[in-house]
Amino acid sequence: MTNAPVDSRPSRLFEPARLGALGLPNRLVMAPMTRNRATADGVPQPIMATYYAQRASAGLIIAEASTPNAVGQTYPNITAIHNEEHVAGWRRVTDAVRTAGGRMFLQLQHGGRVGHPDNSGHTPVAPSPVPLPETIFTPSGHQAAVVPREMTIDEIVSTVADFAAAARRAIDAGFAGVEVHAANGYLLHQFLAKGTNHRTDAYGGSVAGRIRFVVEVVQAVADAIGPERVGVRIAPGLTVNGIEEGDTESIYPALVAALADAGLAYLHVVFADPDQPLFQDIRKAWPGTLIANPVLGWGGPLPSDGGRHEGERLLAAGADLISLGRSFLANPDLVERMRIGAPLNPVREKGLMYTGGESGYTDYPVLAAAQHRAGTAEPIGA
Repeated sequence: MTNAPVDSRPSRLFEPARLGALGLPNRLVMAPMTRNRATADGVPQPIMATYYAQRASAGLIIAEASTPNAVGQTYPNITAIHNEEHVAGWRRVTDAVRTAGGRMFLQLQHGGRVGHPDNSGHTPVAPSPVPLPETIFTPSGHQAAVVPREMTIDEIVSTVADFAAAARRAIDAGFAGVEVHAANGYLLHQFLAKGTNHRTDAYGGSVAGRIRFVVEVVQAVADAIGPERVGVRIAPGLTVNGIEEGDTESIYPALVAALADAGLAYLHVVFADPDQPLFQDIRKAWPGTLIANPVLGWGGPLPSDGGRHEGERLLAAGADLISLGRSFLANPDLVERMRIGAPLNPVREKGLMYTGGESGYTDYPVLAAAQHRAGTAEPIGA
């Protein structure tokens, strides 16, 4: 991907917006990103409060994926939200962000087959016993994935209830709402995809069967905390974590139609391309707020503008809010840097995203510090 020119012209990205009862100061959303800074038991650590508070100028922060039950844990040191210790840990984070003027949702994610007994203490569960075709990171290094156990109907019902209970805990922890993660190859996405869902009961087979679990989870979460506090994340066509949907063009129109009248806070589309007919069809079919996450060349360097150009293209195509990940990771003051056209911090070594501690996490400089090191007396935009 070529670098887009840095642009200091006025942009809709910096206009205020509304998300249900929430007033947002701008249309930039910090996307949920796994950072592995929790304890082994999933409790958010104090450094996480610093990290998120540094980025409170985002219109909305969607905090990293948190598991609604123990078997849903994916990797080591992932946050969770299924006991009171998790609630207390997250409350320290939301208090810090609120004090800094920010607003937060929490993403709820069950890993399904993306997990390992050495991480969770449990054999992973999934719609069908189809293993992840990749290794998975554990405390002792990368290991071959295990064959997941096919979920029984009773386990499906209890998992739906676990999502609803996790949503209630998230509100108790001070979040304004939750995002149900139905993307990126995790459990809900596994139910949607033909490659991972070989069931012949009511939760498999037809498109209506394969979307059923997602719809039931979202409905239960909405019933638990109110639909205006619930978003849903989808990733049409994404093949990460070995996902093979098989009939992408059929799944998502049906799923969006099933959720369209629920009064949800938003729909969040990952790797959205404004030129693709499916994105255009989703925008036409979705009656509420649409968050779009642009394609910025994952695995390669970020464009020099951090995604501003692609974000503006998506706004022009009908998106309401734009989510960015790595740009917020490397730039605590991303909103201000983008607004005035200041250079962005590059993302440092990829491994630092997941190693724990301050390095590559809370030590990215803001404009004043960056300019001071460069020998400039006044920060840009002072």
